[in-house]
Amino acid sequence: MKACRWLFLLAGFCTIAAQAADEVVKIGLNYPKTGHYKEQGLEQMRGALMALDEINGSGGILGRQVEMVSRNTSSRPSKGVKNVDDMVRNEGVRMVFGGSSSAVAIASGKKAKELNVPYFGTLTYSNTTTGVEGHTHMFRETYNAWMSSKVLSKHLNANYAGKKFFYITADYTWGWSTEESLRIFTNTTDTAAHPGVKTPFPKSRAKHFKEALATAQASDADVLVLVLFGNDMVRGLSLAYNMGLKKEMQIVVPNLTLGMVRDAGPTVMSGVLGAVPWSWNVPYIYDYAKGKQFVEEYSRLYSSYPSSSAASAYSILHQYKDAVERAQSFETRDVIRSLEGHSYSLLKDEQSWRKFDHQNVQTVYAVRCRELADVFSDRYNLDYFEVIDSLSGNEAARTYDEWVEVRKRAKKPLVLQ
Repeated sequence: MKACRWLFLLAGFCTIAAQAADEVVKIGLNYPKTGHYKEQGLEQMRGALMALDEINGSGGILGRQVEMVSRNTSSRPSKGVKNVDDMVRNEGVRMVFGGSSSAVAIASGKKAKELNVPYFGTLTYSNTTTGVEGHTHMFRETYNAWMSSKVLSKHLNANYAGKKFFYITADYTWGWSTEESLRIFTNTTDTAAHPGVKTPFPKSRAKHFKEALATAQASDADVLVLVLFGNDMVRGLSLAYNMGLKKEMQIVVPNLTLGMVRDAGPTVMSGVLGAVPWSWNVPYIYDYAKGKQFVEEYSRLYSSYPSSSAASAYSILHQYKDAVERAQSFETRDVIRSLEGHSYSLLKDEQSWRKFDHQNVQTVYAVRCRELADVFSDRYNLDYFEVIDSLSGNEAARTYDEWVEVRKRAKKPLVLQ
């Protein structure tokens, strides 16, 4: 009899545990906690935690509370892939998101597809993410190199047409993609007339940047394009400033984040041109109510402003919740269908998940970094970005025909698989 009672109690405990597990849905954050892009990773974590609190505070997703599992990629593709495998197989996550290195996002997205979970890219700017390497399970929330280069080139063509450009580029997929795009839109594809050098990634050292900058200085270029990101941009641009290159050339950093410019400082950053998919001041310039609420809540929590990294992670979690609830299902196939072609407004004006490539189409902005006095007049000393131009998502993004042509050249299927 005692044995029967123990078996009955054990069965009861197992049932309760199973019910508790059913009440929780897990999602995975695959982000750089260490390495060259760790500041962007921290921002992703903060934005994700804000969204998580809001979602769970409003009842979760389909009545289930959401639990976030996180793993550090160190901006290395092999670690990203291992993390996805671990989070899906051992933790049971239903979705993975994150990035900062496009190489990591692309490799991790492929593993997610293999394991049949959707992957959302946060900071993955290489065109290949939703281009040549695009597939059914990859969704990119942020803009890409094509879109950032297109809005930035509007200003460059108006002010620097016919000038000599020099490119210093991180030697991996994001760097190649960004340099190629900007060369196309600024008519600087002639590498003899507009030379450049590559710097190692992720194992770059100060000596690599010094050598590249010395070559740029000797070139007599008018415009120096630093296709560097995260801490690499901070180191490279700081060296350029110390070498006096800011006095000799207009410096362009195609993709900027608030964390990057803050770490470099206003003296180094002033006058630098770049592009952003979102900035904390955009909701105030254009009166986007939800965007302003997000900035103010982030400021209350962290005594700072959110970067585009935080905004991307925050938006992804809310979009995943909305997609699941529209589909009334956590099944990957249903979530993908729910996202495709969906339009929404959250932290800015209307955005949409394009069906044919899963690129998020949205307004993009060209910016100039403000002078030191302007930056320090702000309560957090973070008013860095002056918006100098913008393009709607449909103007900035590759067209369907352009996307098809890229896929054809790469001998890839003309529909996502």
